[in-house]
Amino acid sequence: MLLIMCLPAIIFFLVFSYGPLPGSYVAFTNYNYRDGIFGSPFVGLKNFEFLIKSGQLWLLTRNTILYNVAFIVLGNILQIALAIMLNEIRLKYFKKVSQAIMFLPYFISVVLIGVIAFNLLNYDTGAINALLQQAGGDPIKFYSIVGIWPVIIILFQLWQSTGYGSIVYFAAIMGIDGSMFEAAAVDGASAWQRIRYIILPSLKPTFIILLLFALGGIMRGNFGLFWNLIGNNAALFPTTDIIETSVYRMIMSQNNFTMSTAVGLYQSLFGFALVMLCNWIVRRMNPDYALF
Repeated sequence: MLLIMCLPAIIFFLVFSYGPLPGSYVAFTNYNYRDGIFGSPFVGLKNFEFLIKSGQLWLLTRNTILYNVAFIVLGNILQIALAIMLNEIRLKYFKKVSQAIMFLPYFISVVLIGVIAFNLLNYDTGAINALLQQAGGDPIKFYSIVGIWPVIIILFQLWQSTGYGSIVYFAAIMGIDGSMFEAAAVDGASAWQRIRYIILPSLKPTFIILLLFALGGIMRGNFGLFWNLIGNNAALFPTTDIIETSVYRMIMSQNNFTMSTAVGLYQSLFGFALVMLCNWIVRRMNPDYALF
């Protein structure tokens, strides 16, 4: 029965993850429509060599990793803090209302988030510039300032995902043995001491498992968020262009299947190697916390 329940997930990964694997061969060819995937001229690693020499691969890798590191670190800190604060609320009605409000941003489409950002940051009609002008200041050209967009993207990502991501940590807190809190209360432990010596150590296994899963996707960016916030604004690419947006432009505007496949293959292999390395390190430190 358990295997039957897993069958839809198994079929999904077979069709969408393992089925397309032979298409990775395109990364090693000079692909053309007439000859097809396996009939196109084989060029070896020349596509990867071109990406490395152009400097584009380094830029995409740097941006993707740095954004994901910021999402992982800040996201987990905020999610843990939010779960702990929810646990400390004693009024059940207020707790439920708070949870519902915090979960709402997760269900907002990234397209709508892009619209919200545009209406806030637009030079001519944006709400922020309107307030600045009313206060006697000069409007700011947000869509021309390269350095400010990493902060904006991270803030929108955290706003959308923190409430929903805190569910796992909140569930882990609910699973802590209540007798531990009762014993701490008898011993006169303060709320901060209960958090420091009971809750945080109990959340360590959950944190490590979620961290390993997140590291496995550290080379995969949130395409919807980046594309709807930045679009095709080339002026912001030095600090906002990630692997997904670059691959999308290669395919849609240049029909460059070979380069896009090469970048995608590099992305997958890098992520696989990273999760294997992190899992090996965790297994050496504490085998109970490793994925396998």
